[in-house]
Amino acid sequence: MLNSLSGRFLILTVVFVMLAEVLIFVPSIARFREDVLLSRLERAQIASLALLATEMIDADLEDELLRNAGVYNVVLRRDAARQLVLSSPIPAPIHATYDLRDATGLTLIRDAIARLADPEPRIIRVIGSPVQDAGLLIEITLDTSDLRASMLDYGLRILILSAVISIFTATLLFIVVRRFLVLPIKGVVRHMKSYAEAPEDTRRIITPGAGVTELREAEEALQGLQTQLTGALRQKERLAQLGGAVAKISHDLRNILTSAQLFVDRIETSEDPTVQRMAPKLVNSITRAVNLCEGTLAFGKAEEPPPSLSVVYLADIVADVIDSERLAAGDHDLSFAEDVPGTMTLRADSEQLFRVISNLVRNARQAIMAHGTPGEISVHAREDDTGWTIIVRDTGPGLPPKAQEHLFTAFQGGARRGGAGLGLAISAELVRGHGGSLRLLDTGPDGTAFEIRIPKGEMLNA
Repeated sequence: MLNSLSGRFLILTVVFVMLAEVLIFVPSIARFREDVLLSRLERAQIASLALLATEMIDADLEDELLRNAGVYNVVLRRDAARQLVLSSPIPAPIHATYDLRDATGLTLIRDAIARLADPEPRIIRVIGSPVQDAGLLIEITLDTSDLRASMLDYGLRILILSAVISIFTATLLFIVVRRFLVLPIKGVVRHMKSYAEAPEDTRRIITPGAGVTELREAEEALQGLQTQLTGALRQKERLAQLGGAVAKISHDLRNILTSAQLFVDRIETSEDPTVQRMAPKLVNSITRAVNLCEGTLAFGKAEEPPPSLSVVYLADIVADVIDSERLAAGDHDLSFAEDVPGTMTLRADSEQLFRVISNLVRNARQAIMAHGTPGEISVHAREDDTGWTIIVRDTGPGLPPKAQEHLFTAFQGGARRGGAGLGLAISAELVRGHGGSLRLLDTGPDGTAFEIRIPKGEMLNA
């Protein structure tokens, strides 16, 4: 209860209302003390007027007048003459004198707090202005024991009233806050939990209905988020189903095309000029189809296995890649260069790193050969305190704008005609598995460069 929003709001409300009441209590006590003293002055003035009217009274009547006024003596100053009107023995020396004629609020508060803090009865002198202009001033002497008791009683009643007001106010605010804030928030939480159980179910998407503007905005934002997420999940499910179907089709189609390759190999031995002219094109088409099926099957896996890390020599991997691509280039005017220190080692999965570099170099070779011009492909590597950097650069025609927009997106980032864009998508996934990144450095008519970045640190302790 106390850890809930409404419970904490209740506690804070009580605390703040009590704080406000305390701030009211101090001046109220000061005001009460001033009223009591003014009342004593007024009663003392009335008693002195009775004496002045008769000019002489006996001692018993004078004592009765002083007791009724609650003072020991009364002094009036009329026409600049100071006159002791009523008097009786004072049991103790006068402790302090208080002039109420020009007392400020701070002075009254200070005197009231001092009176409450002093439990000893004191004899004090109080000076004030007579009512109805009946003189220049009136001065009385009185005992503070009953004054302090009255102030304590008044203060206790103020505190009790403050507590009642605080509890009543806090209860009302608790009910209002719970009705207009806490319950709607709990409703949003229930909607979120319900939606989390089955996010594909559109019936569980929240319908904004809060009356509070801010809460309604939160509901609308949540509704938009849930709508987008549900749509994305449905699309993902459809794509997963489609991917499964495509994988099955690709598997069977690859077997069919492999058989077709065998027949094409025999057709190539035909001496028919037409067959000899068409056979290479047919072979290339079937080869591309087989490669597409194999790439689709590879990408259709749920995920690449995590890298099996070991210390590998990068120069050996790069040399294997270049040797393979040099054979594939055949008689084309294409040169390869490598700038990798022979002693450079890094912690990586050698097979996966080979696939990444091979994809980049093969794409560069195919782009240069398709362009029909001489070219060069280089692989450069360097090491620093944070990781290893491998740059694959070529002098090909550069990537077309469409390929740059979806460079690492499967089936959308193909840079050459007939390509599916799977190589870069798979390569980026493999590099991410090493905690690194694959990015395009630059591309244009003078060539293209890709950067592989594999960090050190946690990967070294893997």
